[in-house]
Amino acid sequence: MERLNIAFYSDAYLPGVDGVVTSMLNSKSELERRGHNVYIFASSDRRNKKRYSSSKVFLYSGLEFKPYPQYNVALFPFNSIFKLNELKLDIIHAQTPMVMGLAGLMSAKLLRYPIVSSFHTLITNKPIIDAYYPKNRHFKKLATSSMTKYTKFFYNSCDRVIAPTETVGLMLKRYGISDISIVPNSIDLARLNPKIDGSAVRDRLGIKPREKVILYLGRLSREKRIETLLRAAKLLIKRDQRIRLVIGGTGPAERHYRDMAARLGIMDNTLFLGFVEERVLPEVYASCDVFCLPSTFETQGIVLIEAMAVGKPVVGADCLAIKEMIRGGVNGEKFRPGDYAECARKIEKVLNNTEHYKHEAIKTAAQFSKEKVADRLLSVYDLVFSKKAIY
Repeated sequence: MERLNIAFYSDAYLPGVDGVVTSMLNSKSELERRGHNVYIFASSDRRNKKRYSSSKVFLYSGLEFKPYPQYNVALFPFNSIFKLNELKLDIIHAQTPMVMGLAGLMSAKLLRYPIVSSFHTLITNKPIIDAYYPKNRHFKKLATSSMTKYTKFFYNSCDRVIAPTETVGLMLKRYGISDISIVPNSIDLARLNPKIDGSAVRDRLGIKPREKVILYLGRLSREKRIETLLRAAKLLIKRDQRIRLVIGGTGPAERHYRDMAARLGIMDNTLFLGFVEERVLPEVYASCDVFCLPSTFETQGIVLIEAMAVGKPVVGADCLAIKEMIRGGVNGEKFRPGDYAECARKIEKVLNNTEHYKHEAIKTAAQFSKEKVADRLLSVYDLVFSKKAIY
């Protein structure tokens, strides 16, 4: 394939670290390694705009999204079209469907560029509606209806839609969205591998060698169902005081979950790390004995793959895309969503036999290397180019 000029449009960017940002940056680095040019157009605040802008990263200042402060709503992203004219683009890839994604879609239509869009977040699912939509029942109903129509409009306006898992692809088809390709989010196996040593992190956190660490990393928000993990931890700690629960990340429900841990009486065995910098993430993963994701909201659950890449078995809710990521008895275990007693049993099962799961966990993660995922992404771009050439 000839060298491409690609524009990624995203409503999420550094310093925030989530599945969208991780996937986008991994794709960028691998595509550029192969000689392609990747430009990022994203929202930011004033302070981080200066810090993260570059000759290939164009950031647009906006207002903080109050329900989720890590996101900003760009105010004037539509003038990005003037920058696109200079770049001699081949394709636009919208990573999100909101303001920046819409700017990318409008630019593609006006300049007649092909556009693909990734579906990362279940923005019309009940947990998101309850957490981030208006609280008034009538406004919530109106907002839900409007967002559902907008989501269908946005994705069906693109030349191709990328879903990270088969589960999400089927869901999009049920929504009436067509032209779907499956391309998972990727991980960097040079950064995340079984050779990573987590002992220094354990020492800094005051965790003794014989203590067993259960780790959660990600947003601290209601849709992640962290209360299931906290209640499971209470059962486990009651049986074994060597259990330590480590929770990394920030989010709108951080105070809620800290208070819940205190009410459950497990704060002596629980550590809230707050924001975890990207540079120490591999060592944090490596510091645990098992990784747990109780969320019922995942389109892929990239943190599960990252943990497995470091050789850690995983436990997760048997829901949505997590069903695809975890093979019970092989690379980890699954539990009924919200069932904290079963969650505790599955964590205990894994902790008693971590070596049994380790090899298959590493093998699973290898399927999501940024090299393999870039191959699939380029094949989608090629498909779009070939279809465009027909008309």
